[in-house]
Amino acid sequence: MGNRVKRRALRTKAFAAGVGLLLSISFPIPLFPGSPFFFPARAERSEASLVSTATREGRLAVFDDAWSSINERYYDRKFNGLDWDAQRTAFRSLAAAANSTDEFYSVLRRMIAPLDDPHTRVFAPEEKFDWWHPRLVTAGIAIREVDGAATVVEVEPDSEPQRAGVRAGDLLESVNGEPALSLVRAHLINPVVASASSRYRAFATVLEGTPGSSVEIRWKGKNGNERAARFLRYWQQRELGLRIRREREGVAVIEIDAFTRPVAADFARTLKQKLAGARGVILDLRSNGGGDTDAMTDLASSFLSPGVGLGQFTSRDGSGFTIATRLKSPFMPEPIPHTEIPLVVLTSERTASAAEILVASLKAFKRASIIGTETCGCVLAIRGRHELPDGGLLDVSEMDYQTAAGERLEKNGIKPDEVVVVRRNDLYSGRDRAMELAITELISLRGGKERGQARLPNQETTRIKL
Repeated sequence: MGNRVKRRALRTKAFAAGVGLLLSISFPIPLFPGSPFFFPARAERSEASLVSTATREGRLAVFDDAWSSINERYYDRKFNGLDWDAQRTAFRSLAAAANSTDEFYSVLRRMIAPLDDPHTRVFAPEEKFDWWHPRLVTAGIAIREVDGAATVVEVEPDSEPQRAGVRAGDLLESVNGEPALSLVRAHLINPVVASASSRYRAFATVLEGTPGSSVEIRWKGKNGNERAARFLRYWQQRELGLRIRREREGVAVIEIDAFTRPVAADFARTLKQKLAGARGVILDLRSNGGGDTDAMTDLASSFLSPGVGLGQFTSRDGSGFTIATRLKSPFMPEPIPHTEIPLVVLTSERTASAAEILVASLKAFKRASIIGTETCGCVLAIRGRHELPDGGLLDVSEMDYQTAAGERLEKNGIKPDEVVVVRRNDLYSGRDRAMELAITELISLRGGKERGQARLPNQETTRIKL
């Protein structure tokens, strides 16, 4: 108990000294769903100090530590309407009787799931990896809801599913003999009033499982023919970063996977070195699940004036802090470059957390046009990771967020200015209608400007202003 109090005191002291060092906002569901996605590196406990979940006593020690940590730290004293004491009663005996580490962690996840909070999550010791090079478990297929159906939205190149003929746009009919939509409904806490983020997670995780296991799927192709095959789940390494490409008539597209400090530095260099002649920028955040708040703030500072409020975070005891744009980054030597270039932002259900804060701020100050689909509505804050007695990890949502105007984004999300939903035919043809509309809008903006007509709000120039 003394060690726990000491760790908590150290964490509180560090938090008071520098919020940006510990506050991480992230979303756990990657493009290929399964295992954790965004996590900072951490110090390891020695093997001798770890308890073993192979014993009943060890399982109960880990269970009690996880339950108590959430009980003490969760941002909402009412636990989103969940009876947290009852969860302990219902799941403690199941945890004690678990026959394996996988089964034990499944019990923990079942206990946490009714919180309906993608930020509060638990990971077994073997699932750990570093923030800069995340890995995840996949069967090589990403599933998403399209027109109410479980639909393949991406197939990993040169994977077993691709060789078996699975294509983006195909319908997922069943998983291990169970109808896909039945599995989706089983993942939803309340199918009648499920939030957009809950539905997204339910579809995205329908193929989840442990690495080395296999999954049998039946799918329906474009011609209506059904096929079936069994695929192996495996670890896949991902690289977080920033990619830039030029489109027609001087429009630049910047795709950002997550907000990390290296990404923020790359973005600053991109503004200075690669966009001097650009006529407009499309910021593609459709696969951005969040990240470091300081990194996100640096990006926001490139588009908005210094001192603009980006919102505030509040813990359950009422304490909190605000974030705002700035002239200088705490982790880059040079001033943050500023631009008034015309901007369009692309969003989707996967746009989450810190990415939603950026989108909300750009929209509130009429700095960008937002195109795509409604964002996740997943905006809570994790101060620091908690290491469980067996070496597993627990993330706990400790702070709620409101925009500078006092609007809460959790479970609400951000509606785009122009809604463009994905259709099956788009997937089969490889067409990106949201991107097409964004490019057209920026080109049209350029034409209107040359004729002295309307422009996007608050966008007075088309070149980089450093």
